[in-house]
Amino acid sequence: MKLTRRLWLLSGVGGAGALVLGWSGLPPRSRLGRASLWPEGSGEVALNGWIKVLPDGSVQFASPYVEMGQGVFTALAQLVAEEMDISPARVKPVQAPHDAIYGNVAMFAASLPLHPTSTEPGHETTGARLSHWMIKKVARELGIAVTGGSSTMADAWEPLRLAAATARAQLLGAASLRWKLPVDEFTVTDGRVVHSAGHDQGHYGELAAAAALTPPGEVRLKPRAAWTRIGKPQPRHDALAKSTGQAGYGLDTRRPGQLYAVVLHAPALGGVPQRVDTTAAMARPGVERIVRLPPLAGSTDAFAVVGRSTWHAKQGAQALEIDWQLPPGGALDSVRILEGLSDAAREAAEQDEGFGFYARGDGAQALAQAAQKLEALYRAPYLAHATMEPMNCTAQVHADGSVEVWAPTQMPTAARDAAAKVAGVAPERVSLHVTYLGGGFGRRLEVDYVAQAVRVAMETGGRPVQLVWPREEDFTHDFYRPAGAALLRGGLDASGRLQVLSIHSAGDAIAPRWIERTLPALAGPVDTPDKTTAEGLFDLAYDVPHQRMAHVARRSGVPIGFWRSVGHSHNAFFSESFIDELAHAAKTDPVAFRLQMLGAMPRHAQVLQRVAERAGWGQALPAGRARGVALHESFGSIVGMVVEASVDTVDGRRQPRVRRVVCAVDCGTVINPDGVAQQVESSVVFGLSAALHGEIHIVRSQVQARNFPDQPMLSLRDAPTIETHLIDTHLPPTGMGEPALPPLAPALANAIFALTGQRLRSLPLRLA
Repeated sequence: MKLTRRLWLLSGVGGAGALVLGWSGLPPRSRLGRASLWPEGSGEVALNGWIKVLPDGSVQFASPYVEMGQGVFTALAQLVAEEMDISPARVKPVQAPHDAIYGNVAMFAASLPLHPTSTEPGHETTGARLSHWMIKKVARELGIAVTGGSSTMADAWEPLRLAAATARAQLLGAASLRWKLPVDEFTVTDGRVVHSAGHDQGHYGELAAAAALTPPGEVRLKPRAAWTRIGKPQPRHDALAKSTGQAGYGLDTRRPGQLYAVVLHAPALGGVPQRVDTTAAMARPGVERIVRLPPLAGSTDAFAVVGRSTWHAKQGAQALEIDWQLPPGGALDSVRILEGLSDAAREAAEQDEGFGFYARGDGAQALAQAAQKLEALYRAPYLAHATMEPMNCTAQVHADGSVEVWAPTQMPTAARDAAAKVAGVAPERVSLHVTYLGGGFGRRLEVDYVAQAVRVAMETGGRPVQLVWPREEDFTHDFYRPAGAALLRGGLDASGRLQVLSIHSAGDAIAPRWIERTLPALAGPVDTPDKTTAEGLFDLAYDVPHQRMAHVARRSGVPIGFWRSVGHSHNAFFSESFIDELAHAAKTDPVAFRLQMLGAMPRHAQVLQRVAERAGWGQALPAGRARGVALHESFGSIVGMVVEASVDTVDGRRQPRVRRVVCAVDCGTVINPDGVAQQVESSVVFGLSAALHGEIHIVRSQVQARNFPDQPMLSLRDAPTIETHLIDTHLPPTGMGEPALPPLAPALANAIFALTGQRLRSLPLRLA
């Protein structure tokens, strides 16, 4: 069964009955793993697949998750430190080996298109529980290591703590056997085992060898009341290395005899080369060779110029003479594409077409009987990822045919598989070193640049080569956040309460396209309905008696991919802006309007009340300022946001200016409060850059933005004050890398309306 078909069946939309009952009845695969998974090191002792003790008593943990600015290594170390009673500073991450136990389970579980009313903790439906159970079993079997979907802490929460607690039990058991005293009489203080009589029995390193041979016995996770590290602020472990230039990013990779290459694609998306003249390029000093690159892992035809330095290679690339031809099917134009999506959304609403992700009641009849009706069309453009570190990968094909890769990738499993496929070797013949990532945002879930680097390395006679995409290539050949449009209709009764909400959206589907190019061994061409197209629309927490949410998938021909917060990034703008329109039509305060629909969702109501209180909602503001509010759940976390904004005149143009952003967050158990606040701040700055400036124009298949001057980021001068208020709960942790981004644009748009009376329904937000 193909992966996508399998996942969709598990979602509850297609039904779980198609799975083999015998297999489904088996218990889930354990993720504790074997100590033999670790490579041997002098004096180092692995106690299971996640935990290793070093001779000095410090601890290493295997991390299949990657660090791209979100601070996961620090938070993961806190989990280990808590269960092993050791200082977090003495717990270090090591890249995990390749094994199914390290596959991300939480991310796949979150891909199910389930409504929040069926998944609210403590009130889960039987169907939701069964769907989660089954898809987690599938994910454990697949064992795909990936960092995405704000899933790291949710995924590591159980297996990493259990592995650490198991290791601690083995170490205490070893002390008990050595001293022939009951294990209950031993405790641990900062990695040192102490007997109740006060005798220090030594640190973990002195007990590790014996512990490896000691059964753990009964393993218990620490109760919340005993936590001393989880939930406490913790400095970032990588802060010093990153601030002093010692951290190793992909572009920092240096190997003996290393060559450098830059990639050159067609000026137009999907262009193919006709006439090629390499004479002038090869005549440039320092140019070693030119490699023709076929389409690889979703990339298009390209050339790589190899030189003694990146500068030499870039000079050679600029001298290449190539006649490019547009692909068959005509030129792409983003304006026409967005107009077509708008027409498709309107037609879907009129004909009630599209894949229905959620329905309740009788929307058509309720809308016809509504005392007051509203309709609005919202639109969002294509967006580039624009990571600070451009796409790059270093690869070496050794004389024995083995391959070594150094890559900043969010998806180690797919990166290794792509390298193996290009080199024509088994995946076990590929050694992958994951570096720090200078930003990911979903772009590094792709592996096109890894495949290209290995293809070039096959032509360099065994010498390593670092392939770099110049910034212009990065902007003009991205896998873009899809453009989208949605027609929203609402009906109010005579008292101003929302009785019906109908949403029909149109846009490309990311997941099927991504699976086709990134996981081809698991699934071929597919057109399965994609949750990411409608997330943020079908899964609203508001209690509206009559609802209908449907999506029409359209293939535009523009390469698309996951972008930070995915469908939520624009769908929250559509839904939360329209909710504000409805509140205005009902002549009801926007916060009160939302609260009256959250009676069955107390966590959402608490978040909204907290952010309103902390932002001073309803209190007077200085002249020329106004507040806007938005509430949105994504990746399991609930974020309420209030934006305080003004309008400035710059060079004769009126521009929104955000002065203050207040966030309230329920992300389950908070592991590192400072880390959560940092991710909120990151999301606000990233989201503001997109809301005010983000827009990819495509004319005759050519992307017009080529560098940051064409697609500016938020400047330090324009950055607002950002406040984060956490609502800590006893629920497991959920994601925070993305959830604070979706409510930013609608909160700002709602503030602009409150200030100017102008309702902005298209991104980026520009005043008339």
